[in-house]
Amino acid sequence: MISHKNTGFVILSAVFGFMLAIQFQSIKQPAERDTRDMWQLREDLKKEQQTQSSLLTEIRKYDKLLETYKTQENKNPEAALEKTLAELKKEAGLTDVRGEGITITIDTLFKEELPGQEIKQISPELLKRLINELNSYDAEFISVNGRRVVNTTVIRDINGVTKIDGYSLRDYPIQINVISKNAAKLHNRIKASSTDENFAIDNLSLSISELQKNMTIPAYDDGIKTDYLKPAASEKGGMK
Repeated sequence: MISHKNTGFVILSAVFGFMLAIQFQSIKQPAERDTRDMWQLREDLKKEQQTQSSLLTEIRKYDKLLETYKTQENKNPEAALEKTLAELKKEAGLTDVRGEGITITIDTLFKEELPGQEIKQISPELLKRLINELNSYDAEFISVNGRRVVNTTVIRDINGVTKIDGYSLRDYPIQINVISKNAAKLHNRIKASSTDENFAIDNLSLSISELQKNMTIPAYDDGIKTDYLKPAASEKGGMK
């Protein structure tokens, strides 16, 4: 018969495996890679290196959480499990978060009535490049027009319309909220970057707010896809 303590440990291990599998999925993008130039290859390489570094950090964090749980489970296994689950839900984007951050507003650089200027939708590539840059500046939580960005978020062009997880980004302005543990540093780095020049090429402007002390970013309200996840084989003596 399985003890209550072992049951809690098995449940926690399963949750760890599930959350770690989610971490291995980055923001998805179309598979059109045949036409990449050298600049795009370098950007992809940099992104993969950042992803690898993030995964190693996540593995170390979950190892530490597991060790903490093993230490605490004899004292109060229910409290240890609930605390860990709350932390994992926060990391997965399933809860509202509050903290210090900034708002980035994307708008048109020129009005449509100016001759020779066409107002275009923001391209998926440009938006993903901005999000990746924010992540490289230690952004902790991000939302786009109130939609929470998580590791399984899909940003792509669907029938000529840029969408984030199926929601259209057809109208301007577009607001991106960002929370960071070191929001001042993130603010200074994005202000000093040349990101706005990339947007200006597409007739778009990029404005950055001052620091906001009590910013709220909503929880991810779509179901997290687990189509390719399978339960791990149980160990001898474990649950069947």
